[in-house]
Amino acid sequence: MTVAAIVLVPDAAAALGEADGEPAIRRVAHAAWSGGAMPIVLVAPHDDGRLAGAVTDSPITLARPAAGLQPGIAWFVAGGREALHAVAETTAGLLWPFRYAWVDPETVTSLVEAHGATPEAIVRPAYSGQAGFPILVPVSFLDRLAARTGLHGEEAVAALIAEGAPVRVLELGDPGIVFDLTTPRADLPGYQGPPEPTGGPPPEWNSALAAQAQHSGEPAR
Repeated sequence: MTVAAIVLVPDAAAALGEADGEPAIRRVAHAAWSGGAMPIVLVAPHDDGRLAGAVTDSPITLARPAAGLQPGIAWFVAGGREALHAVAETTAGLLWPFRYAWVDPETVTSLVEAHGATPEAIVRPAYSGQAGFPILVPVSFLDRLAARTGLHGEEAVAALIAEGAPVRVLELGDPGIVFDLTTPRADLPGYQGPPEPTGGPPPEWNSALAAQAQHSGEPAR
């Protein structure tokens, strides 16, 4: 079970802009890789080669959507689909607009763990009750997303949920989920982290043994 990061880059020049001392797109790639998302697919229009040069030493696949599609969810999915199909075990993708460059790697890890616990559900991260990005979407929904030609990513995901697609909204305590590059990193609220395990409650080690010992009057080992 593998979760990919599909990073939407409609503006290559903006993605190469500085984010706390490095190109924004490199910050996104680092958070995705460090958090356990692989492969990392950048969906971007053809440019002068600067974007490819900026990520040449990173574990990133650069995908180009078909000509004629307007930037939106169909553009997003069309660009990422071929790269995802090349990795047979990929079961979900993180739909990740590049401008959310402050996302913490722990948030990525939490989303991957949540997918393992509920593999058929869309998973949305939240900060202080506000849902944000990246959104984890099982690959089984890609065709339905691609059909939403008139919508952007968040709108298309909301439409799937309205049609009955299962969804989990997880409070992860990461301001980078909702604050994008328009907010300097120094001005972000403090990172809090997930208030509880995202993959479900932790196992109660030796619980059966403890119950048996209680009945027998022996101390649990």
